[in-house]
Amino acid sequence: MRYNTPMQDLVAALLQELGEDPEREGLRDTPKRVEKSLRFLTSGYEADIDGVINNALFSVDYSEMVIVKDIDFYSLCEHHLLPFFGKCHIAYIPTKKVIGLSKIPRLVEVFARRLQVQERLTHQIAEIIEEKIAPIGVAVVMEGTHLCMAMRGVEKQNSLAITSAMLGAFRDNARTRSEFLELIRRPHLTPSPVDAIAGLSCVSE
Repeated sequence: MRYNTPMQDLVAALLQELGEDPEREGLRDTPKRVEKSLRFLTSGYEADIDGVINNALFSVDYSEMVIVKDIDFYSLCEHHLLPFFGKCHIAYIPTKKVIGLSKIPRLVEVFARRLQVQERLTHQIAEIIEEKIAPIGVAVVMEGTHLCMAMRGVEKQNSLAITSAMLGAFRDNARTRSEFLELIRRPHLTPSPVDAIAGLSCVSE
């Protein structure tokens, strides 16, 4: 049953422009499937952040680092509409509130399910955590494989894009930043002495 004929017509026209017959058996339902897929993959635009968090903010007397690492993410590159995917690692130091641990991957999902660039995605995740619980600091590191690099262009299948956003104490304190990078076991990201003095270059700067 069609619920957005214009989008499906555009997909059918695209198939035809690529030299295919959109009426052949294997492609007859492709416009419908593509629409359904794109609706799901871009569902983050319509997500209600407060609804996702669902009041899972808790008052605590705790000021040590909270880390959720190896969160799988899948997103679409806004430049080529090809997937990029990988792992996201998040840390924050609470002041008065913490966020339910299961909500952190959900927040990643909200922003990943949009047309994105990895740099902006990294910053948006850090920013929303800072906004919702006002921690002492937030750190986000994302490691992504981009099919726009692996399947086309430079065709570098083993390349990995690494982005970071460091806010508050993670930006200002090299020791705090190094502790986080050590705890997520990414030694190749640990800043050099020069970085420790000058401050880690990251997306949020």
